[in-house]
This record gives sequence, C-alpha cells and structure tokens, in this order.
Amino acid sequence: MKTYIVTILLAFLSFPAIAQQQQAKAVLDKTAETFRKAGGVQIMFDVKSYTNGQLEGTSGGEIRLKGEKFVLKTPEASTWFDGKTQWSYMESSEEVNVTNPTPEELRSINPYTLLYMYQQGFTYQLGAATQYAGKKVKEVILTSTDSRQDLSRIVLKVAQDTYQPVFIQLQQRGTKNYSEIVVIGYRTGQNYTDKEFVFDRSKYPDAEIIDLR
Repeated sequence: MKTYIVTILLAFLSFPAIAQQQQAKAVLDKTAETFRKAGGVQIMFDVKSYTNGQLEGTSGGEIRLKGEKFVLKTPEASTWFDGKTQWSYMESSEEVNVTNPTPEELRSINPYTLLYMYQQGFTYQLGAATQYAGKKVKEVILTSTDSRQDLSRIVLKVAQDTYQPVFIQLQQRGTKNYSEIVVIGYRTGQNYTDKEFVFDRSKYPDAEIIDLR
C-alpha cells in the first residue's frame, strides 16, 4: 500500500512538468508550421556575442531561407547551404570552405534549423517572458539531452500573434559564453530559386576553394 501511494504521489507531481512540456511543444509546433507555410523568408538581424558573461562584440546581417536551404550574409562572411552542401566564404582570406555539415554544425550557423530539428535531442519548457521589445511573446527554453553537443540551451521568443521568432539565445555548454540574436526585419513569401543557395564561383573568381568533405 505504501509503494502504491508513493507511485501515485510521484505521478501527481509529474503532471505539471508533463503539461508544461506539452504546452512548450505546442508553441514549437505552431512556430515550425508557420515557418513552413511562409515560403521564402528574409530575416534581418543583430547579434551580440558574450564571453564569460561580458559583451564581446556586436554584428548584424541577413539570412534568406527556403525550407532547409539558406544563405547567410554578414560583414565578415557569407554562407550558402543547399540542403546537403555548405560553402562558407571568408571575406578577409578569400577562402571558401566546402563541407557537408552535421545538424549541430547547422544549428551553430543557422539557429532557424531548430524549427525542424527540435523534436530530437532536446527537452523543452515554457519560459516566463510574456513581453519583449514591446511585443507580446511566448518563450520556450530548449535544453540539450546530448552532452556531446556544443549548445546546451536555446531560448526562443516568438510573437504571440504571428509565431514569428523575435529573439534567440544560444548557450555554449560548460561556459558562460552565449550569443543573442534579435530579429529586426522579417519578410515572408519571398520567391527564391534554388540557385541562390549554391555558391556561385563566377562571382568570386579569386577565392581559394578548400574542400573539407
């Protein structure tokens, strides 16, 4: 009888956590569905990098997405991904590294991959934030279940009315290093061809190609 009571008590105590997990998943599912239905998406963003909790630097850029494909441009580099192959061009060295990235490597470059990869390798719960930059938001905290991953925690804030991401924080495992991405522009229904997500050699004739596949 004592064992039976303990089992019921533990199950009862777990209900809030299970319910919160389901609610967080519902937010992620809705965000992913909205993203998939948006067609081509153009996002302008600012990013802040922190080392040991101290601001290390700021930057900005633009990312264009079509399903799993993307092209990311910042002042320092440009990256193209066609769903399999990735080309990363460094402005300073005029080098292009060609790779077939892992899901984790993709998340570190393009955090929007979490919108179709979150169902594996993470637990999630609702966060406390209800407002961000004057907007009503829903906050989800994703925690990695794989200790081998570089990212241990992701905080995602989406607009309550549109389910479009407005803020993403990426926490590196075992450190106080993290990045914060703030969305400053978001356009949907963009008509992108598949060619836009492949490195165009003719536009970078002097670049050195380094194939790391």
